[in-house]
Order: sequence, then structure tokens, then C-alpha cells
Amino acid sequence: MTSHVDEQIAARIAAARLKRSKRRQQRAELDEARAYGLHARHTAKMRRWAKEDGE
Repeated sequence: MTSHVDEQIAARIAAARLKRSKRRQQRAELDEARAYGLHARHTAKMRRWAKEDGE
């Protein structure tokens, strides 16, 4: 039999785990978007340079 305090502690631990996993997921999504954005920016820069060199 678990006490009320043990149940509260378990609930807090579960909430903290959920919060941490959500943060990790958000960080992964932002990292992916950042990598895509950096790649797109680099590609645009290379196109601009190629266009300037061609003139």
C-alpha cells in the first residue's frame, strides 16, 4: 500500500518526465528547422555568388 505522499511524489516525477520529453521534442523540431533554414540560406548565397560571378 502506498501513502498519499508517495503518490504525490510519483505524480510529480511523472509530470517532470513528461515536461522533459516535450522539451526534447521541441528542441529536436527547432534543430531540424534551423538546419533546413541554414541549408536554404547557404544555397541562396551560393546562387547569388554564382550570379555575381557570371556577370
